[in-house]
Amino acid sequence: MSRFETYADLPGQATIQSRPAPLYPILASLAGAAWPPLILTLPLWPPNAIGMGRDIDWRILVLLIGLAAVPAGLWRINQERRREGRPGSRLGVVWRFMLFGGLTAALVQVVVSLVMVVLGWLEAGDLMQGLGATETTLLIFGVGGLPIAMIVGVSYALWAGLCVAFIAFEARPTIEVGRRR
Repeated sequence: MSRFETYADLPGQATIQSRPAPLYPILASLAGAAWPPLILTLPLWPPNAIGMGRDIDWRILVLLIGLAAVPAGLWRINQERRREGRPGSRLGVVWRFMLFGGLTAALVQVVVSLVMVVLGWLEAGDLMQGLGATETTLLIFGVGGLPIAMIVGVSYALWAGLCVAFIAFEARPTIEVGRRR
């Protein structure tokens, strides 16, 4: 006999409700942005450049993006729950974070690649140098960096989704109606 006989037997399928604001959404957003690989590696390998610019450490940049993206994702999920009642389970919350986290990571990487191309054009001495800078930038940041950015984005979003699903939401108590003994 299988332990999971129906779809509802899978973990994370319990119906959820939002915990009271503003404490739990803030805690969920901060915990979701504090992705362990970022937090653990910052003291071990301190960043060389903390200030904003081309040389900013990628971990600082990802942490700043997470501090903006996790609350935005939580807000978007709450709007969807008010409008459609979905996602109705913790698993649905985690899946939405993973989907949109991967898409956000890809979008940010494409924007970074295009900004780097434009900066390469501005620094080039002539047309051929500009084309060479464009080719190199698109190969490194576009072709090489896009899959890595998506892997990092999805894993970061998995962490953020789990934090949001378990901190900002709680299981709704089941009400049994009409049950006879």
